[in-house]
Amino acid sequence: SLLAALGSIQFVSNIAFAYVVLNKTISVKVMVATTFIVFGNVFLVSFGNHQSPVYTPEQLIAKYSNLVFVLYCMSLVFVVALSQYLYRSGETILSDNAKDTSTHWRTLLPFSYAIVSGAIGSCSVLFAKSLSNMLRLTMSSRYQFHSWFTYSILLLFLCTAGFWMARLNEGLSLFDAILIVPMFQIAWTFFSICTGFVYFQEYQVFDTLRIIMFMLGMTFVFIGISLLAPDENKGAHLAIS
Repeated sequence: SLLAALGSIQFVSNIAFAYVVLNKTISVKVMVATTFIVFGNVFLVSFGNHQSPVYTPEQLIAKYSNLVFVLYCMSLVFVVALSQYLYRSGETILSDNAKDTSTHWRTLLPFSYAIVSGAIGSCSVLFAKSLSNMLRLTMSSRYQFHSWFTYSILLLFLCTAGFWMARLNEGLSLFDAILIVPMFQIAWTFFSICTGFVYFQEYQVFDTLRIIMFMLGMTFVFIGISLLAPDENKGAHLAIS
């Protein structure tokens, strides 16, 4: 969760690159939204979990088969399926009514696309964490890094990371970069935090103050996302073009 939240620097560079490289006009609304997202991530980093214990392969396997984590994975599959359905429905509606569609679908379409990408792609963080854990264990003990579990996690990491990179590049070709990049990063950050909380049970180190400040940080993040929604007149212009 801490590593994922550090990606907030993306939103600072996003404005600079959009203005300098892509010749995008940066509105005050986008800058305010990005500020909310950055401050939200600052709260997440400040009050998130800073512990990093080393687990044995047996403990990692037990965590993957934990009932709570299995239920979380099932809910993640449901979220991905629902978001993909909304994306396909939005594509159909926009193609049939390109000149007479509200801003609602033009915001929901990239958002649902980012949710699917982030929910699956963020799993690469969990697999990378497992790999780094086993590498640390190998360097500090006699554990053999070459095992079926290691190669299984490595394969899952490559698949989820490759999926994330492919969706990121495709999303940049489909949507406005100033809108889709923050959505990508927020979805990735959110699901990375949730997955880490459930799998590593990071919520156990939280007290009341940290819970409140963490929720405040998430609120700032969601406010930033809502402010990134394009204006209605801009959506109409995109529809005509």
